[in-house]
Amino acid sequence: MDLAFLHPLYEQPGPWASVYVDTSRHTQDTPHERHLTAVALARDLDGQGADQATCEAVREALDGLQHSSEPNGRALFARAGEVVLDPPLARPPQRDSALWAPLPHTAPLLELAGEDPVCLVAYIDRRGADLELRTSLGRRDAGSVTGRQWPVHRTSTVDWSERHFQLKVENTWEHNAGEIADALAGSQEETRADLLVLVGDERERRSVHDRLPAHLKDLVVEAPHGAGSRLLDGDVESARQEHVRRRARRELDRFVAAREPDTEGHSGAVEGVPALVEAAREHRIDELLIRPDGPDAHREVWIGEDPDQLAVRRTDLKILGEQHSWSARADDALIRSAVATGAPALSVTAAEQEREEVPVGGLGALLRWT
Repeated sequence: MDLAFLHPLYEQPGPWASVYVDTSRHTQDTPHERHLTAVALARDLDGQGADQATCEAVREALDGLQHSSEPNGRALFARAGEVVLDPPLARPPQRDSALWAPLPHTAPLLELAGEDPVCLVAYIDRRGADLELRTSLGRRDAGSVTGRQWPVHRTSTVDWSERHFQLKVENTWEHNAGEIADALAGSQEETRADLLVLVGDERERRSVHDRLPAHLKDLVVEAPHGAGSRLLDGDVESARQEHVRRRARRELDRFVAAREPDTEGHSGAVEGVPALVEAAREHRIDELLIRPDGPDAHREVWIGEDPDQLAVRRTDLKILGEQHSWSARADDALIRSAVATGAPALSVTAAEQEREEVPVGGLGALLRWT
């Protein structure tokens, strides 16, 4: 997950209100229920010591979602009476929550807003294709491709005199497949789609697949539906979830390989809070890997005003010359450091069944240098 959009949260001092709210339920009573949720979460922040201006800003922002049709939810980050950032979520949170802390609680975003694959769906037939963009927020038309319209069907005759006509049919199919592949490649470049889902008869799907540029072929999923079918939301979600699992497995494999010492005894990956804190202070984190339910994720660390001012013990910060310090969650402190140095972060929950204890404690990183 590219963390650049979080920069506004670290340009101002804390403490911060971090709120996650579910908007996936839509009934006749939804506006009233969401108003009650807004009041309850604002009261919760007040009980944790938040200032009244921030509590009121959060309540008003949540009240503004009473009639929202958002399918999943929203996060809000507020301080000093202002909501600074309110990203939509790609999947609903397990429960509504509010936290008042020195740092914004951004770690849940890795699962709730990160790894949200965009699917470019092509409904293919012999005449062309309709394109559709599908995300967790819904679907929208992405254009169409019209190939040659004649001839597109074989005849049933076996007369040798029909060979020339049959060749024209083959040429039309192949031409149209090339047109569709070119359009898909252009649309993928424009939309930055993570997956290309091909829907149609097997032969037409395979013809388009074979004509795609080499760098796109690993993104292709061929849906087992014939021409004229339309993908259900469950079909798309299954493809998206498998993409997330493959990505998590790939990064975990990189991590496991990198943590093995080289011939000089150096490793390209670290795990555990002390080693990660040291790497963050030295700006060596290249990618942060987090298992949000890992025991180290909520472990206490100490932070100063700047992102690279963090330590396992409060006295360590004083040794480093930092006079002001606050207690923070390890995952949130490491994400702040990653944002400052331009490092991405990834939740590895999707691959935890394969590697339950990797990284150990739930926190790890690939390093920029050993």
